[in-house]
Amino acid sequence: MPPEDEEIYSEEACGVIDSIQQIGSQWRLIVLHDLQDGEKRFNELKRSTGSSSRTLSRVLDDLQELGFVSRRLEEDAPVATYYSLTSKGRSLCPVFDEISDWADEWLASPPAGEDPAAVEEDEEPTGTAAAGAE
Repeated sequence: MPPEDEEIYSEEACGVIDSIQQIGSQWRLIVLHDLQDGEKRFNELKRSTGSSSRTLSRVLDDLQELGFVSRRLEEDAPVATYYSLTSKGRSLCPVFDEISDWADEWLASPPAGEDPAAVEEDEEPTGTAAAGAE
């Protein structure tokens, strides 16, 4: 985190901000999410993510440097490069599950006639934060 930001954010917020800076770009998230299904070749990732070769190559290099993705070269004919999540990358799987659950609840279309901004006062929050508060 840049030195000028040190006093602006709480220590807890700094961890969140640092994490988002590492994984938060659109293409990094897409590639990390796509690799949850297992090891993939470069062209498989290119097709499944819809990214250009240049973008995918840059993102994979970044994720490798940050320790989220590993690269394996298969030298038998035909030569192929495979990418998979490291243990650090796999540790994000529950995070993606939580984000997906949150999106299902909060980004889905509200029932007809219901104000999406309205929240019932007696409604209990959901998710792991709520479970830890009990």
